[in-house]
Amino acid sequence: MPEENADTGVGTAGGSPKPGHFLPGGAGDVLTESDLAAARPLAANRQQPLGLGKARSISAPDSTLRHKARPLPTDPDATGDYSGPPMAPLTGAHRTPLKGTRRTGGPRPVGWHSNPTRAAAQFSAEPPPVKPPRHYSRAVIAGLSALVLIILTGATVAGFKLIDSYGNTVDNPLAQPSVKKSQLPMPIPPDPTKTVTVPVVPDLVRLRQNKLYTVGKLPAVTCKEPAIKPNSQSAILNYYKALLPCLNNAWAPVVKKAGYEFRSPKVLLQTNQVAANDCTGEESVAYYCPSDETINISWKEDLAYYKNSPLAARIWMMDTMAHEYGHHVQNMTEILTAAWSRGGWAKTKAEKLEWSRREELQADCLGAAFLGANKKSLGLSGEKLNLWEWESQHTGDEYNPKKVRDHGSRKSHWLWSEPAFKSASPASCNTFSAPAKKVS
Repeated sequence: MPEENADTGVGTAGGSPKPGHFLPGGAGDVLTESDLAAARPLAANRQQPLGLGKARSISAPDSTLRHKARPLPTDPDATGDYSGPPMAPLTGAHRTPLKGTRRTGGPRPVGWHSNPTRAAAQFSAEPPPVKPPRHYSRAVIAGLSALVLIILTGATVAGFKLIDSYGNTVDNPLAQPSVKKSQLPMPIPPDPTKTVTVPVVPDLVRLRQNKLYTVGKLPAVTCKEPAIKPNSQSAILNYYKALLPCLNNAWAPVVKKAGYEFRSPKVLLQTNQVAANDCTGEESVAYYCPSDETINISWKEDLAYYKNSPLAARIWMMDTMAHEYGHHVQNMTEILTAAWSRGGWAKTKAEKLEWSRREELQADCLGAAFLGANKKSLGLSGEKLNLWEWESQHTGDEYNPKKVRDHGSRKSHWLWSEPAFKSASPASCNTFSAPAKKVS
């Protein structure tokens, strides 16, 4: 039978294992020469001894075992952490410029043995200049110190007050009720008021029994005629304004004595027929407006009169100012309001015109009382007095181009002006108690 295994020799015809050969202690544990011979490899061509040979020291160098390290195959694509310095370029070879931001002077060369392009260091070796510290004046420092001290003092005082208030609240929790900011305090009911009913004074009582008639004579305030020539618009206005303090000084104590409040009127030049105060008047006639207590002067007529007769024009201007101021006295003493009320309730036009004549004649009378009280200081004597008397006797509705009977006849004007000039008292001016024939 052919051999099954030429390497081991087991399974040959003459070398089959005996019983117990593979068991411990069996015949297989002891190698015989035939086993050793069978275990050797069949290398007949290698002339090596069968034994292991002479033992050699491990530490001893064995030149036969050392071999020179062969270099690794070069991989052009392989890269490492450190590949060494770049190769020096060939002399005269083209140098690749830097890529990126352009700088003044062209591209910078790179590579070995390149001359530096900067003549000096890139950054200055000197440190940056240090900004000197800001110095404050002694006044500023003292002011800031005082401000800080005031703030600290205020904070300390506020803290002590807060602590004290907290202590009071703890000691007397019921003494200080707490009210949230969102809660409004309960409104305090107002005290019951008493309605005082002022008795209504009838218009006729105001007109006929006014206390103005019981105050006595007007005082002499020793005011002189203004030394202003009314030869222009501005001069005429200044002339009337110069007379205003004299009238205020004369009528203020009388009005207050009658129980009314005194107020000084304003003086304006009349520029058109309808003034800015909504009071209407004729363009050539001065008038008083009670809504803003203004005396409106017709300066054009005064200027024309002064050019023709200077002295008579000045007497006329004084009498006009005294008359319009008489309306202001009526307004302060509520006589004017009552007269307009009676005129508004008039049933006929004739009755309404009568109430208007009583009002105008009283203003003329009050003006004459002022002129009589100050006739000496104003120089109303001699020729001036004659001019005033003549003008008063020739003033009336007869000279009105429209023939409206609203101011009184010239006879009625003199009937009320002459007694008032002599008495210098408002008691002579109760036109609302006079019969109709005296106010015609």
